[in-house]
Amino acid sequence: MTTLQAVDARLTRAAVFLIMTLNDGDDTAIGAQVRDLLGDISSLVRGTGFRIPDGRLSCVTGIGSKAWDVLFGTPRPKDLHPFREIHGVHHAPSTPGDLLFHIRATRMDLCFELAATIVSRLEGAATVIDEVHGFKYFDERDLLGFVDGTENPSGQVAIDSTIIGEEDPDFSGGSYVIVQKYLHDLKKWNAMAVETQEDVIGRHKLSDIEQRDSAKKSYAHNVLTNIEENGEQLQILRDNMPFGQVGKGEFGTYFIGYARSPARTEQMLQNMFVGKPPGNYDRILDVSTAVTGVLFFIPTADFLDGAPDLMPSISSGENAAGSPASDTCVSAHPVDATSLGIGSLKEEPQI
Repeated sequence: MTTLQAVDARLTRAAVFLIMTLNDGDDTAIGAQVRDLLGDISSLVRGTGFRIPDGRLSCVTGIGSKAWDVLFGTPRPKDLHPFREIHGVHHAPSTPGDLLFHIRATRMDLCFELAATIVSRLEGAATVIDEVHGFKYFDERDLLGFVDGTENPSGQVAIDSTIIGEEDPDFSGGSYVIVQKYLHDLKKWNAMAVETQEDVIGRHKLSDIEQRDSAKKSYAHNVLTNIEENGEQLQILRDNMPFGQVGKGEFGTYFIGYARSPARTEQMLQNMFVGKPPGNYDRILDVSTAVTGVLFFIPTADFLDGAPDLMPSISSGENAAGSPASDTCVSAHPVDATSLGIGSLKEEPQI
């Protein structure tokens, strides 16, 4: 049975979000070094996590569009592409990112140790361009004071929302993730009346109870991020985390949304930044500014375990050196279409 990455692992109180870019240089040597690290991620998580058995250490590893070509060539996941910049009432930038390591645990020391090991292993091949240390804030709230993630799917719904199936059989069992770092103007936010804040979010602040549909504003965050297709709600799985540095006046939310297709997350962001209809944008953006935006593909854990042996296959029939490519192509590990191999995510340690 195919082993998946721990996309739907239970939320933890600490996380490190690590984004790296591949260095310029010899793509063959860089690719080999990165694939070697990817093949060892499972054992690094086990070895680090063994020191604190109840620490629930996990790491979800993502590959960006440009990096996929360097590391694996073809075939490619069918929906893998760079993050699409959005110019609307507010701006969602597209920023660099070749590798994502979403490290979670109940303790920050576990996250820190694994992150340090990963960066050390990639020295000379990749460079950290964004590192965020996230923490849980009281009863699952963000720094705006509202509970974050109340409507996250769970169980089979979470699986159906995040795990690729037969729509891309070569990469079934994988997932996609979009990450954005938002910085909040808390002075401006806290100057608003609580009732105004509740209208922006679409929930009551203290109780976390959703406002009645008849009372919701058309620009409420939970209205614009509700996506339906043929009468069915298309959900994503969020593992957002607050972060900040008080001395620098930096207060933010790290958005991370997993989905079986990036299109549903992209539609949510389009609604937020451009508006639905255009101009009816998400008012949370008046106080929250997106400063990053990257899209990654999440392969199965089995794919990563075999990464050291997966040389790029170039669709043009030639390898990076200009010689005829071998007949061997990368192939992802298909998943049992009925179970998606997901059972192990709930009971066994995962990466």
